[in-house]
Amino acid sequence: MRILIVEDDYFHASFLQNVIAEALPEVTETLHAQDGLQGEAAARAGRFEAVVMDLQMARRNGIEAARTIWDERPRTRILFWSNYSDEAYLRGVAEIVPAKSAYGYVLKTASRERLKLVLRAVLLEGQVMVDREIQRLRRRSASHRHVLNDSEYAVLLDLALGLQDRLIAERRGLSLRTVQNRLLTLYAKLGVSDEEPSMPGLNKRVRALSRAISTRILNVEMLETAQRDLESWLGERPVNEKAPPTQEGDGAR
Repeated sequence: MRILIVEDDYFHASFLQNVIAEALPEVTETLHAQDGLQGEAAARAGRFEAVVMDLQMARRNGIEAARTIWDERPRTRILFWSNYSDEAYLRGVAEIVPAKSAYGYVLKTASRERLKLVLRAVLLEGQVMVDREIQRLRRRSASHRHVLNDSEYAVLLDLALGLQDRLIAERRGLSLRTVQNRLLTLYAKLGVSDEEPSMPGLNKRVRALSRAISTRILNVEMLETAQRDLESWLGERPVNEKAPPTQEGDGAR
């Protein structure tokens, strides 16, 4: 069995190599890639059965690297190993996992024994395993009336990328009115509408983005991924649709 470690911190990478040696005597080779781009290239060249992937890295984040690896080899087992339990990361992982693929998500604060257990479960046995702390976060979110559904989250990403209402509607296959209703719902769920009486004249779009970042619904890595997706979509639009949108499509400001 061959395992690829994609981690930009040498101390963490060395720690992982030691834990893998203890937990998985079946491993015949462990290779370390220093960032997502190196990880993509190594996975492509080395045909590794399993990957341990950091999420926050320079040049290419873990979500992007994992998506590339899974696009080319969907049976690869990937364990995400991160300091963060951001909702943005949870959504990002959920969106890219191929059907019936084994994956896991464990925090770097997990004990050595816990990490060994997760490594064997995901990389060797092919289970889906998410750290208990992250599961608690999911349960809290699932019961919270302010949690965003997938459609609302997609509109929030487009808002964060600077798209006006008409372009959001075109990209998401929605009517302009539906987009504006989604924005109103976003403002309510993020608590922006509650600020209006005491803060007249505020820019709700900017406030919504600020709230989403401060509460970790969005983060830099997911915005980078969203920007690449947007560029791809813009490049595929028919030529006659590439004229700049008008300014009047922001009725839910």
